[in-house]
Parts: sequence; C-alpha cells; structure tokens
Amino acid sequence: MRKLFFIAAAGILVGAAAVAVLQTRAKTRAATASQNTQQQAAATAVPVLFATAEAKDVPIILRGLGTVQAFNTVSIKSRVEGAVTKINFKEGQEVRIGDVLIQLDARPFQAALDQAEALLARDKASLANAQTDLQRYAKLLAQQFTPEQTYTTQKSTVAQDEATIKNDEASIKAAQLNVEYATIKSPIDGVTGIRLVDLGNLVQANSQTLVILTQIKPIYVVFTLPEADIRRIREAMAKNRLSVQAFTAGDQKQISVGVLDLVDNTVDQTTGTFKLKAEFPNSDTALWPGQFVNAHLVLETVYNGVTVPSVAVQTGPNGSFIYVVKDNSTVDMRPVEVMQTENNTALIGSGLKVGERVVTTGQFQLYQGAKVQASQQLANAPPALSSDTPPGLGGSE
Repeated sequence: MRKLFFIAAAGILVGAAAVAVLQTRAKTRAATASQNTQQQAAATAVPVLFATAEAKDVPIILRGLGTVQAFNTVSIKSRVEGAVTKINFKEGQEVRIGDVLIQLDARPFQAALDQAEALLARDKASLANAQTDLQRYAKLLAQQFTPEQTYTTQKSTVAQDEATIKNDEASIKAAQLNVEYATIKSPIDGVTGIRLVDLGNLVQANSQTLVILTQIKPIYVVFTLPEADIRRIREAMAKNRLSVQAFTAGDQKQISVGVLDLVDNTVDQTTGTFKLKAEFPNSDTALWPGQFVNAHLVLETVYNGVTVPSVAVQTGPNGSFIYVVKDNSTVDMRPVEVMQTENNTALIGSGLKVGERVVTTGQFQLYQGAKVQASQQLANAPPALSSDTPPGLGGSE
C-alpha cells in the first residue's frame, strides 16, 4: 500500500515538472516572437531628419530685373557762339548747381552790351529834349501862339523816343544774357562725364554737346514685373509706400534700399510685363547709371507666419505638400499652400501649425502613414554626411 502511494506521488511530481517545462518554453517562444516583431518594426522605420515649424515675420517679395537710371541727365551746350577760354572741371568730378563749367570769350558780347547802353543814354537825352519841347508847345497852344499841328507832331516825337528807349532796354537785356551765356554753369548737382571739347575750340550755339552731366543723388531703378502683379501692387501702394531693395546679380549682396515711385501706365504686349520706377537716395553712390540690378519689391510683411525650411516642401501632382511627423512616429502627408520662399525658408499660408514637426531629409522613402525614426535637424544648418549616417539621411530632397 505504501509502495503504491510513493509511486503516485512520484508521478504527480513528474507531471508538474513537465508542465513547468512546457510553460517556460511557451514564455520563451512568446518573448522571442515579440523581440523579433520589435526588431522588424525597427528595421522598417525610415530614418529621417525633421525641423519644427516656427513663427516668424516674413516679407512677401516680388523680383524683377532692373536698370539704374540717372535722376537727371543734361547735355551741356553753349547758347552762344564763342571760343573756349577756360575749362573749370575735371572729368568725373562732382559739381553743384551754379558751378562754372566752361568759360567762353565774352569780349564780343561785352562790347555789344556797352554799345547798347550807349545807345540807351543817347536816346534818353533825345527823349528828355523832346519832352521839354512838348511842354513848351503845350503852353503856347494854350495861349494860341502855336498851331495845334505843331503840338501834335511834337507829342508823336516824344512817343517815338519812348519806344526807342524800350527797344534800347531790350537790346541791353539781350546783350547781358549773351554775356551771361558766355559763362556756362551747371544746372544741376551731378557728376561730369567725358569732356567733349578742348580749350581754344570754337563752339557753335545750341548744336555741340560740351559735356554730359548726370545726377546720381538720388537715383532711379527701373525694373519689370509680370502684368499679373499689377493689381496686388496697386492695392499695396494705396496703403503704404513700398520698399524696393537693389541686389547684385545672383542676389548675393544687397546694394541699396529705396521706395517705389510709380507704376507705368502701359503693359508691354510683347512680353506681358510692365515697368516700375523706384527712387534710391544713393548717398554712398553704390548705384551707377546703366548698372543692372535685381530689384526686390517688398509687397507686404506677414507677421508671425508659419515657416519651415524650404527643403521640407515637396511638389506632387496635386501641388505642394509636407510630411508631418506625428506623436506615434508615423508621418502625415499634408497638402500646404506656400506663400513665399526666401533665403531657404518657406512661408506656409495654410495646412500647417507652429510647433509641428516636418521632415526635411529622407522624403523619397516616405508615404502616407509610414513609420519613421526621426532625429532633429540642427538649427540653421544642413544635415551633415558621415560614414555612419543611415541610408536616407544624407543631403536634401
């Protein structure tokens, strides 16, 4: 009996041990399966870099190719004929209004002025004598000692002498002008160009250009934009004076800042563009007539706009879109409206909020709902490549 009891107890122990072994093996298999699933999930997650959408003040800019034009351009010519006796400027010199540029021989004009003044003195004496005779004849006529015809004739003589005086005075003014015209002065503040006449040359009146003056302080920039922008620009001009920035070719350096003066009243039907003119103070003479510049018209400024790196914006059949990294490490393919791209920064009009994470590198492997392994991109720096960089993390899309 006791023997049977021991045999039964041993069987129970053996069965319990077998059950424990089976349970242990089941737990091991479950743990291994879970670990394999996690490893597969980690293996299928796409490595990407992301940046966070920020709020910034962003200017809306319209770009056009412009040409610098002088504020005023004057071709200096002589209004009288004469020989050049003195040149008072150097080529490329800055001159002020009223500065003497060229002196002509004024002696013939001075002689004509002296002659006109002498004629005036003679005719004034003649007029005084005629007026005295007229007064005498008037007294004699009152006493009926002289005929009325004599008085009338003398009165006519006085009128003729008065007209002669006026003619003499006009001749003097003309002679004085000729004397003044012999001294050629600058009509504007500007810069002299290449001298086109030499000392001793005889210049003709109103025909020969002696030098060209250009006023460069202030100065104009004339540029073109597509006709589709006319309405936006005119509406913005009605609210504020619009700023215009002049840049070098390739927009590498800002040269100067001015204001928009006018929009031309016609559209070029050949090119579909219209002209605009901006005025720049040009106090540092950074702009020069004939120079080509890139004109940036600041149409408005969007305050606290949603901005992301421009590399985050992708283009598809339905327009622009962005991959947004969600909290569960998947991405949402989000359509967006891009208002402006400037200095590698895109201004988003709709479709994105400040603080959301957007993929900046690795988009070519993504799709709606894709799992990602996201790392944050350094601020103001493109992602760097290294030998241990995971696939898909190098460069921008």
